[in-house]
Amino acid sequence: MMGLFDHLANFVGLRKKQVNVLVVGLNNSGKSTVINHFKNQNERCTDIIPTIGFSVEKFAFKNIGFTAFDMSGQDRYRSLWEHYYKGCHGIIFIVDSNDKLRIVVVKEELDMLLQHPEIAGQKLPILFLANKIDLPNSLTTINLVTCLGLDKIQNKPWHIQATNAITGDGLQTAIEWLTDQIRDIHINRR
Repeated sequence: MMGLFDHLANFVGLRKKQVNVLVVGLNNSGKSTVINHFKNQNERCTDIIPTIGFSVEKFAFKNIGFTAFDMSGQDRYRSLWEHYYKGCHGIIFIVDSNDKLRIVVVKEELDMLLQHPEIAGQKLPILFLANKIDLPNSLTTINLVTCLGLDKIQNKPWHIQATNAITGDGLQTAIEWLTDQIRDIHINRR
């Protein structure tokens, strides 16, 4: 009887679907602050400290349970990113839009990610967050599309969203886009 209930619950969508997302970007781009914003109010941290290695966070949105792998953006830990590509359903790539000096490094890391065998052949949605857009000298989303060559990404759905992780501006629209993409690509196809 329980098997029938489980099957029926899955069929009518009562059971929450579980997905894995990888959250990457250079150090100090705002990855942990973004994830913190997605968590329930009572689960949020008041002090965000730099991530060492990685941390695993959970949050839910639109009946989808997200397991977010918050990867350290420090140079010595970036090689860890590729160990989490397999089994991921989407990527949130956070860019400090005010850090013009390291935009070339962001592009290099993005290119390596896109060329990795676990990523290259997949139709994996990538959400780019142009974080810290509120700062006066930050690059616009249009500038970032050009600098990072996002318009050349042909085989993956992608979206860029201007955000302020501290206030939450832009994050709702961003997570809605990613959730809809993951639902269309990974959940509704099953």
